[in-house]
Amino acid sequence: MRHLCNDTLVTVVNGQFPGPALEATEGDTVVVHLVNQSPYGITIHWHGVKQRLTCWADGAGMITQCPIQPNTTFTYRFDVSGQEGTLWWHSHVSALRATLHGIIVIRPRSGTYPFPKPDVEVPVIIGEWWQRDLIKVDKNFSIGGSFDDNPAAATINGKLGDLYNCSGVAEDNFVLDVEPGKTYLLRLVNAALFSEYYFKVAGHKLTVVGADASYLRPFTTEVVAVAAGETIDVLMVADAPPCRYYMAALANQPPVPDPQIPVFISRGVVQYNNIPSDAQNCTEKSPLMPEMPDQHDTITTFYFHGNLTGLQQPGGGHPLLPQVRGRVDERLFLTLGKGSMCTHNKTSCKRGGSNESFEVAYINNVSFHLPETTAVLEARYYGSGVAVEQLPSMPPRAFNFTDTALIPVVPGGKMEELEPTRKATTTRRFAHNATVEVVFQSTATMQSDSNPMHLHGHDFFVLAQGHGNYDAGRDVRSYNLVDPPMKNTVQVPRLGWAAIRFVADNPGAWFLHCHFEFHIAMGMATVFEVDSGPTLETTLPPPPSDLPKCTR
Repeated sequence: MRHLCNDTLVTVVNGQFPGPALEATEGDTVVVHLVNQSPYGITIHWHGVKQRLTCWADGAGMITQCPIQPNTTFTYRFDVSGQEGTLWWHSHVSALRATLHGIIVIRPRSGTYPFPKPDVEVPVIIGEWWQRDLIKVDKNFSIGGSFDDNPAAATINGKLGDLYNCSGVAEDNFVLDVEPGKTYLLRLVNAALFSEYYFKVAGHKLTVVGADASYLRPFTTEVVAVAAGETIDVLMVADAPPCRYYMAALANQPPVPDPQIPVFISRGVVQYNNIPSDAQNCTEKSPLMPEMPDQHDTITTFYFHGNLTGLQQPGGGHPLLPQVRGRVDERLFLTLGKGSMCTHNKTSCKRGGSNESFEVAYINNVSFHLPETTAVLEARYYGSGVAVEQLPSMPPRAFNFTDTALIPVVPGGKMEELEPTRKATTTRRFAHNATVEVVFQSTATMQSDSNPMHLHGHDFFVLAQGHGNYDAGRDVRSYNLVDPPMKNTVQVPRLGWAAIRFVADNPGAWFLHCHFEFHIAMGMATVFEVDSGPTLETTLPPPPSDLPKCTR
């Protein structure tokens, strides 16, 4: 594909960027035939699909399956039941999901929404345009990270937008043609590798009605924050004076002293179809640009996500709510941060940015090691093949996790004694139907970024979030056990925490990881293993006969 005066070799599905939409009705069975004509091993993850008893089809590379090798095929089969709204699919091998992704739309079988039916539904996929070898980018991060590896631009539906130009010729915008008075359901997806994005449309308000294929209590806002991996459904009424308006997506990032990346922003155009011929201010000038938050504003996203509450459906709340309000069987306190390991497997070395050590990301000071010859689910099913350790339920030591003096990576710095980290393939096993509470704590260790944590195979209730260090004695009182939102990706705030609960009722091996690509490549991940239940209907079936092998 040619952008910014450069031809870039990209891996795509069916010649499309973004890839084709997968549209289904709640309760459908989905069958996807994947033919791999690329030179890379590929898996496709159906992000947010619950995969009830179909863990083998989850598509997490080396977790639920080996990659589909070049010039081979595999068929994914799964149901989309008990979910309505917007999800997405993407590659789950290396950083190839930058171009291997697309939207999933699950419509209600009844044909009715719990909000005014929109006239038009519009996918809005926020992504990035990379002009680098994505395999090498992923490799660079897995051995310590390189903040020189950045995308060339942000995109909306694959279009870079007119803020980017080459030799004076602007890139194309995504254009949404609208009719006055009609309602548009914008299905927002953040498919970016690196960043959370703020989204606005000049001259228009947005009503949030869903997230991660779950309905929300509607609320109206001028700005939407979409975390990496997250989906947000919003209604937009075309009620502005007929003209042309920019929609814009701006990446946010923590301020200095965190490492800084360039400002990434893309914009499309909302264009009314009956602009009066005498509206010279509209036809001769550029579209109106929305006033965006500052790129270092991390408070707006905190309040946006704090506004999300679950929609109370007729007949009561979600059927799992009574259980998560009751006894908690397992509690985990998971710190999310960065540390370092010695090069050449040494047991001691200089740190603080020394070339004797390299940076890794971790959960509770353990950086995840992705197996290389056997997928975790196969090893679990057959009882051998992958050496695993139990994920610790708490960090090895307590300290002021959000002390900003820990951010700078310098010799003799305050962080140096906290850097030592180890590698392991960690899992945490839960009895079938156990109620699990997880408190995620973002840290300031070598950076202070937020952490969009995504759990495969289960939705969870987001009970609370806060800034600073989590304090159980204080913060449990803030839990929303009345109408918490149900999500598959939670934005753990910068220098803050988020608490979730879920019922471990879907047997399998389910990846839990940060959805920033540099964090997952550096090891901010683990696996939640869920036991089968006592009946055939709660037991993981055997693998499909055509499950890919790691070697041909």
